[in-house]
Amino acid sequence: MDSLKSYTHGPASGSKPEQLVILLHGLGADGQDLIGLAPILAEFLPHAVFVSPDAPYRCDMAPMGYQWFSLQEWTTESILRGVQQAAPVLDSFITGQIEDHGVTAAKTALLGFSQGSMMSLYAGPRYPEKLAGVVGFSGALIWEDNPDLAALHKIPIHLVHGDADTVVPPSAYQHAREALEVSGFTVTGGMTPGLAHNIDEAGIKGAAAFLKRVLG
Repeated sequence: MDSLKSYTHGPASGSKPEQLVILLHGLGADGQDLIGLAPILAEFLPHAVFVSPDAPYRCDMAPMGYQWFSLQEWTTESILRGVQQAAPVLDSFITGQIEDHGVTAAKTALLGFSQGSMMSLYAGPRYPEKLAGVVGFSGALIWEDNPDLAALHKIPIHLVHGDADTVVPPSAYQHAREALEVSGFTVTGGMTPGLAHNIDEAGIKGAAAFLKRVLG
């Protein structure tokens, strides 16, 4: 399924894309929400194309917007089930975008915010080919209790979370970082003092530097 409506920016250089960054929005937003980051990121990655899709389902908690999965039942089991159901849709979208833009998986990265971060952290390491890396803003690690670590690609992960986040608690950042590092992932990023459930300028620049490094 590569039928998700999406928004595209770049490459800023005007040349054929050399890298691909897929931006995954949070609950109740749409693809236009994160494509606004693309012009800033493109200053660091002028040869990259940025693609931001609408999530596959209409949001069931707001009159507008989309969701990757429902959060009406906020339990670990329900969220994991939702992530697992949406992952094949995201995988198909990634594959379609890689083919459409003529890049490789090794030159493709995911960047997600909140629910989009949860999707990125789940699907990124499980994608059939090894991706370049994942940026997760204000998200959480939604995994099985005992994931098959041998089957996961240990790609670089960059996590950013505000210590004033009242939507996804800062403890989710600590859990994600610890679990990923124990599982063999290299994790960069950090906690931002005073930041709520949002993305600030410092976070964008840090993510841009990470993407530039992993995408080459």
